[in-house]
Amino acid sequence: MSNKTLCSGLLGVAVLLLATTAFAHAPTESVVPNFSHAITNIPGKSLVAVEVLYPPAGASLPHTHARSAFIYAYVVSGAIESQVDGEPARIYTAGQSFHEEPGAVHRISRNASKSEPAKLLAVFVVDSHDAPLTTPEK
Repeated sequence: MSNKTLCSGLLGVAVLLLATTAFAHAPTESVVPNFSHAITNIPGKSLVAVEVLYPPAGASLPHTHARSAFIYAYVVSGAIESQVDGEPARIYTAGQSFHEEPGAVHRISRNASKSEPAKLLAVFVVDSHDAPLTTPEK
């Protein structure tokens, strides 16, 4: 892999990480970059992970993700209520996971508890230059 290709991939990953916290996040949640790396055997693709921290009763605004993003979500602690596209809302507890297909609308994403915090790890497989990662629904 050439230095130019590597630098371009790293720049794209940096843009994705910065874009993650800039859009669609309500003041009741925080998004913390966890991991980002170009997938060297799949040119143009990156793996990006973020932690979404919800205080008691915290929630995200309805949103979509980058058009190329396939997302694997893992509940690290607490309980998360989630609804993606037309599927029924469901509560996931620590140790459970779900996924979002590219182009899906994440209609509900919130802490299911009014007294305990919750944490979600979201792992994106995404085109390296596809940003922002999250956009509020209009």
